[in-house]
Amino acid sequence: MVRPETRGTAWPAQLTTGGPNVSLIVATAIVVADMIGVGVFTSLGFQLKDIPSGFSILLLWTTGGVVALCGAFSYSELGAMFPRSSGEYNFLSRAFHPSLGFLAGWVSATVGFAAPVALAAMAFGEYGKSLLPDASPLALAIAVVWLVSLVQLTGVKHSSTFQLISTILKLVLILAFLATGFAIGTPQPISFAASSSDFAHVTSGSFAIGLVFVMYSFSGWNAATYIIGEMRLPQRNLPRALLAGTLIVLMLYVALNAVFLYTAPVDKLSGQLDVARVAGSYIFGDIGGRIVGAMICLGLVSSISAMMWIGPRVMMTMGEDIPALRIFARKSPQGAPAYAIVFQLSVANLMLFTRSFEAVLDFIQFALLFCSFFTVLGVIKLRITHPDLRRPYRAWGYPVTPLVFLLATAFMMYHLVTERPLQSFLGTLIMLSGLLIYARFGTRPAPSAVVAAERD
Repeated sequence: MVRPETRGTAWPAQLTTGGPNVSLIVATAIVVADMIGVGVFTSLGFQLKDIPSGFSILLLWTTGGVVALCGAFSYSELGAMFPRSSGEYNFLSRAFHPSLGFLAGWVSATVGFAAPVALAAMAFGEYGKSLLPDASPLALAIAVVWLVSLVQLTGVKHSSTFQLISTILKLVLILAFLATGFAIGTPQPISFAASSSDFAHVTSGSFAIGLVFVMYSFSGWNAATYIIGEMRLPQRNLPRALLAGTLIVLMLYVALNAVFLYTAPVDKLSGQLDVARVAGSYIFGDIGGRIVGAMICLGLVSSISAMMWIGPRVMMTMGEDIPALRIFARKSPQGAPAYAIVFQLSVANLMLFTRSFEAVLDFIQFALLFCSFFTVLGVIKLRITHPDLRRPYRAWGYPVTPLVFLLATAFMMYHLVTERPLQSFLGTLIMLSGLLIYARFGTRPAPSAVVAAERD
């Protein structure tokens, strides 16, 4: 509810834009780039230890993609209703209260993107040794973060071009790897058809736990919601970008796991972290490890670029609403949120030098799941409390698809609380610190969802 003295006040939808410059294909590229990191190249070995079945493994990754799609349907509805950059900060503020939005924005703006950027950069440095054996991984990591940040500072036009080219390069490399693997790889004695033993695998606790880590590999399906305000025709193109990007990644993930299993013996993959290198050695021989390392290294550039683009938009939008953060809303002559970009660059560099990003990643997972859970719950809440709101896009399969996402996310949160209670507690403390900061500085009045939607 809006206080009587502020009734009729609505947050502007397009404060974050310098003109709608991001096309549908670039928005889709951001989704794809943000999703495909190192997870799909490192998870299979641990899944095979408890699920030694080709069919069950591919079903596991397909299930993760379906859950991500369910989330994309709900985020698309909210994004079309409230076309403003910043993702959960915007959605939770509209669906519930600005304090909950600030909590999500605080997590994203401080460590939610900086820590994954640092992890991806360090992975870039490690894999970069396949191309530059004498280079320091830390130096390579810092160099790629600075390079991408400088591109982002040049403005949306150049960022779009860089993002599109780097993502296309990533996709071409992955498709080439898939085609080569199936064409010249030696088939292994593994079946992808369902068997009687698969029922036991699919209903096991190992399958459920494996889904948790698969969902981490699918994280990033909501990437385009952080730049809605910079998109052309966002109410039409946002749903298309989220759904197309998620579907593309779903097909690539299933295909990659299939080619790993098709080309390398299960006993050689089981328990291994670098399954892509193992499969590459069976496909390409002795140089396979270097080829795969170079492929992953180059692919990580687009991931870092996507996160360095969308992360600062959260701080920028918060700066438009919170006077104490106003500096982060300032843009360069090219339209880039320069102060917000430099802030995220500084945090990512600090994490790289201290190697604190691994610990941070460990305890922000619960907070990120919490924010996604309540964002999707907000779709249901608004359907009940404000059924007459204009919805340019309505979540496909409602209410089943939101409930599927909520159940899967609740399970992952439960898993984290029971398996990693300390990390989950620390993640909760980060969120509580955001509420305390909002209580001190968050003076902007809460908007009416109805008025805000009508204004948008």
